Amino acid sequence: MSEIQHILQQITALSDVPDPAVLKRLIDELRVSDKEPALANQKIQELLEILRHHPEYGDGLSSFVLTLIIQYRQIALYTDTGIMSDQGFFNSLRRLIGHRFLPLLPQEDSVVELAGYLFDKRSDERWLSHIDNEKWDELVDLLKVNDEHLNLIATAKNSILNAIIILSYRISGIGLHPDLMDSYPQMLNYSASFVAQNQEAVLYVNQYREAHELDNLTDIIPEKAVDPAPLLVMIEQCEDIVATIRKRIYKTGISIRLTNMMLRLDQSLQRMRILIELVSDNHDKRDHAVIELIQALITSASRRYSIGYLIDNNTKLLSRKVTENASRVGEHYISTDKSGYQKMFKKASIGGFIIAFMATTKIVTYHLALAPMGRAFINSMIYGLGFVFIHIVHGTVATKQPAMTAAAIASTISDSSGKKSHQLNKLSELVVDILRTQFIAIMGNIMVAIPVALIISYAWLHNTGAPMINTDMAAHLLHDLDPFRSLALPHAAIAGVYLFLSGLIAGYYDNLAVYNNVGARIQRHRLLKYLLPKAWLQRLGGFVESNLGAIMGNFIFGIFLGSTATIGFLFGLPIDIRHIAFASANLAHGLFNISSSQLDWQIVLLSVFGVMLIGMVNLMVSFSLALFVALRSKEVKFVDWSRLTKQLFSHIMTHPSDFFWPRDKPMKYARIDSQGQMIFDDSTTANSNQPLPKNYVVRRLSDVKILSKSLQKNTQDTPSVTDIHYASPSTEHLIDSDQHSGDAQTSINKPAIQKTIELDDGLTEEALSSGIYSEGIQYLASNDNNNQPSPDAINQDKTSGTSEIKAAGDAKTPLPKPKKPPNLPS
Repeated sequence: MSEIQHILQQITALSDVPDPAVLKRLIDELRVSDKEPALANQKIQELLEILRHHPEYGDGLSSFVLTLIIQYRQIALYTDTGIMSDQGFFNSLRRLIGHRFLPLLPQEDSVVELAGYLFDKRSDERWLSHIDNEKWDELVDLLKVNDEHLNLIATAKNSILNAIIILSYRISGIGLHPDLMDSYPQMLNYSASFVAQNQEAVLYVNQYREAHELDNLTDIIPEKAVDPAPLLVMIEQCEDIVATIRKRIYKTGISIRLTNMMLRLDQSLQRMRILIELVSDNHDKRDHAVIELIQALITSASRRYSIGYLIDNNTKLLSRKVTENASRVGEHYISTDKSGYQKMFKKASIGGFIIAFMATTKIVTYHLALAPMGRAFINSMIYGLGFVFIHIVHGTVATKQPAMTAAAIASTISDSSGKKSHQLNKLSELVVDILRTQFIAIMGNIMVAIPVALIISYAWLHNTGAPMINTDMAAHLLHDLDPFRSLALPHAAIAGVYLFLSGLIAGYYDNLAVYNNVGARIQRHRLLKYLLPKAWLQRLGGFVESNLGAIMGNFIFGIFLGSTATIGFLFGLPIDIRHIAFASANLAHGLFNISSSQLDWQIVLLSVFGVMLIGMVNLMVSFSLALFVALRSKEVKFVDWSRLTKQLFSHIMTHPSDFFWPRDKPMKYARIDSQGQMIFDDSTTANSNQPLPKNYVVRRLSDVKILSKSLQKNTQDTPSVTDIHYASPSTEHLIDSDQHSGDAQTSINKPAIQKTIELDDGLTEEALSSGIYSEGIQYLASNDNNNQPSPDAINQDKTSGTSEIKAAGDAKTPLPKPKKPPNLPS
């Protein structure tokens, strides 16, 4: 007998009184090293063979696990595990750092703590990911529960249904949040979707409980399954609203808080779908839901105290914020056709012309006797103001990666852009177009910067009779370009990081300008209104809103470049920057002013080669970071990175000219035009005053009244017209039962008779009767006389229920505490 079979025998024997240590023994026996994927599947296959030949072990294992889990708090498993927390980053970070010094007390009644005890190895996630999906499906299918253990199924399903209600209320709360409505005012017209999904969730849960008789702690199979289609329709409509808001972010802007809310809303809607599948009668969907939930549980259990995971989650949030917003205006570094290619060369030529003068000014300022901070200030102003001037005159600086580049990359791997293979093909083609555009931008910079710098050095010598710099300074400039005997390449990598960061900063200020309506607010400024004519003020507001991101990105980029060397000098660090455009201008000044005795062909070749390598490092670092942010925002795994690299290498081998010259037939992308501009869908403006689409279900909030037991008994024998009564329904909002099966049927002409809906909150009658309740526990949503109970019913309620309410109100007994689960070994 194998060890696995021996453990399964113990588990079957202990199914009524489960011990977590026995289940852990089974998991430890199945666990293999994460470097042995084949062995992981062999172990699971051995378990499957045993369960297939001994069905009683399948019932014993499933009963053991269900009995064990039921003893723990399950609601948080379904509603919180794997869903982004709304707690701030710094609060969470302080909590986890404090855990390192003074450990947090474990939540002993939480299923997450149980999972953390069972799966206590860091490599468990990788081990489980190696197991084939087919084996997971077969394992779940073999874990059958016999009829005598249906009470366990009923208890678990009740918890899942309660979690559906909780998630539904959370979705309604987030969907109707003021921040979300401010970002999309037209959503007020569609807010009924968030309300209606809650009503459909309540209706579905109650119908399911009644059909499956879960209140009797059994789980019968009804003749007609409860249809979740109306609830799924409402969930889909809520998802459509979120997608619409995302499409309009370019116009409204977005904040970290709003990004977090939308991510939690997405995850909550997805979790609702999983929970619905978990209780559905479709075995395939149910099995997949079980597997997905188990994986989320194990991931959360293994990372609940991880600072790295916290940082990882929040950087994903920042990545999503960056890629979800890209302004219509600003800098664009993608071209797909010849016209865009030529336009980029012209803009880069303008930038190269100005950069030659900037490099010359920076060299001349070395003759000034300045303190380190003064030199940092002068250099920062030269760089910063020069870059801003380049943008204003419609020039460009090579190798920059604006936030739009990351947004364009993310759009090609979005959920709506097709299968993964198609997405990767499009992404590889987009990378080729980006690299080609950057190549011509580099060429435009250096092909103009070098001759202009030579002309400046020659004019200086001709007019003053003395060289602009001495031979030692010229030799130092050339030495800084040496890729082997200097730190030119590491310094180029630092500049590449700054190039990438400047793009993010530009995206941040673009978003800030749109999100805070900077242009319109400038036009309302009292002093500016007094000083400037109205037309000038409008142009100023429009210019600032359109160019704030590019101006601030360029200026702060200049500060980065100008102050890095000084910071390195102050702290004794060998850090500086090298950018290809400035390196090419310095190359021209150095070669022109170096003495003939020091000049030889080796120095020339090394310097030219160094300039080329500096440009490559600038481009590769800045582009790799932009690509990393885009892929990270869409949670693309490393496997896809390797496939992308293979596709790019294959493209270099087969069509190398595509990296340097536009294709004859330019590629087309869903959200990028030939000039690299993002294409945004904005069909909401024209339809903002249109009536709601017919497929949107709109219902009024139902009148809810909590009745006493005596009144409930009287209403049990009264035939009801509706499952849930909606006060004064409008004819245009009624849903025909033939169109939506399972939806509530509402009658207009017949008098509405209320039917009490009992929402199971997990409390027993004893628990409710021991609480302190007041007499005014009735809630009416409207004052419609047709919806109020008759005076006789009210009097009967008062007379028969007064003693019960008074007794409950005088009760001092607290709610009973739940049973404690078995203690886990520390």
